[in-house]
Amino acid sequence: MFLQSEVSHRCSLLCLGPLAFHHQAVGEKIRLSHGGRLAEKTEATFKNGLVFSSRPVKVQERIRLRVQRDSFIWDGALRVGFTTVPPSARSLPLPCMAIPNLTDKPGHWAVPLNESVCEAGSELEFWVSDGGSIYVAVNNRQCKELTGVDLSQPLWAMIDIYGQTSSILLLGSEKRKLFYTRRSCPPPESLSSLAGSVPDVSDFTGDDCISCLDTEIPADTTCVVCKVKEARITLPCGHRCLCKHCNSRVCQEFGTCPLCRHKIRAPSAEELV
Repeated sequence: MFLQSEVSHRCSLLCLGPLAFHHQAVGEKIRLSHGGRLAEKTEATFKNGLVFSSRPVKVQERIRLRVQRDSFIWDGALRVGFTTVPPSARSLPLPCMAIPNLTDKPGHWAVPLNESVCEAGSELEFWVSDGGSIYVAVNNRQCKELTGVDLSQPLWAMIDIYGQTSSILLLGSEKRKLFYTRRSCPPPESLSSLAGSVPDVSDFTGDDCISCLDTEIPADTTCVVCKVKEARITLPCGHRCLCKHCNSRVCQEFGTCPLCRHKIRAPSAEELV
């Protein structure tokens, strides 16, 4: 039985590109479903739970996960990190653990998470900073876990469903900017077979999605600049994202939509009334 899709696949100018778990480079005891976003153990074991992102991730791109199931038979919990080794270049079977089997090799960085933040229902995110440090955030509290990640090569997210963690759901990813946030999308559902096989989206990038013209733009209720007043101004690009006060300021100081960078003009006196 597969979970129903939580997100309708509609690429936009802000899309980071489809993101799932790589369909080939998976641990011996892992089964993928839900379009490649749900990874779960097939046996009661603490190891053989490695998964990788289906595409390279960007610096400051926050990978968001939810722990779906846990088991208190084992000690330890989820391990998260990054690697410069492409999942498609890995030979099977994969090593049984990220730490130390992979982290002892060049191009691999991973940190163990505390069991208390990996209980069923817990949501967390991790990312690599511009300085090459791995950060983990749980319940809006973040801390630096590891330094020294090599940013000179593409990076794939690396996750070890270890110890008490039994299954995880990839909620997506986001990259936050001053005036907007870019987000990933799930792989197109039409590419997944009825048997639950997962498409290889390793070659997808954010640029692949920018060319999509059937964008659906959700109207937010809060101004993306002040975060207080209601967003009542609909810009030429279609984004309703600014209040009247911030609309005037953004037009004068930036001249572009804060979400998609489409050029906008300063409002007329009649529009400000």
